[in-house]
Amino acid sequence: MNSENKKVGSVDVKDDLFGGRVNTDLIWESVVHENAAARRGTHQTKNRANVSGSGKKPWRQKGTGRARVGSIRNPLWRHGGTVFGPQPRGYDFALPRRVKRGALRAALAQKVNEGALVVVDALATDEVKTKAAAELLARLGVTGKAVLVDVALDDKLALSIRNIPGVELVQSGRLTARQVADARHVVATKGALEKLQEALA
Repeated sequence: MNSENKKVGSVDVKDDLFGGRVNTDLIWESVVHENAAARRGTHQTKNRANVSGSGKKPWRQKGTGRARVGSIRNPLWRHGGTVFGPQPRGYDFALPRRVKRGALRAALAQKVNEGALVVVDALATDEVKTKAAAELLARLGVTGKAVLVDVALDDKLALSIRNIPGVELVQSGRLTARQVADARHVVATKGALEKLQEALA
């Protein structure tokens, strides 16, 4: 398709990549991995070493009839420290490269099966204008959430679509399964699709 939604050529899609059963388990693993990597992990509670207060022993060990206590910031006491509370940490974990590629392959195959993949000859606009980008998407029949994929990003188009909610422009080498699965439509240039097929083979 071109920008006027007219057919100008054809693209060969490999059956061994985008045919057969869609492995949704791989998509799920990739989405969980990306969500975990996006977590900030800055939560923190104060333990008995961090909470403010005197470190003096309140009373002597023996002879008072009361239980032995070493500090008023004991976790058993009011205003004491927290035992095993959350500490700053990273939630990211390593995901095998084969799983990432398989997840992206499965997500694209799902869009192909649903007829939600649109292939165009180019993704570009002549001017930086949100209205022009919205009209381009409307001509292509793209509504709702969409991810636009190109080999090299057009700066004018990137500036034009940033005010359109749910629309994202991504380089083909940085496309993830989560972006594809979350979008209602995937619009890719012919060059970007060829690059993806080479990378996922």
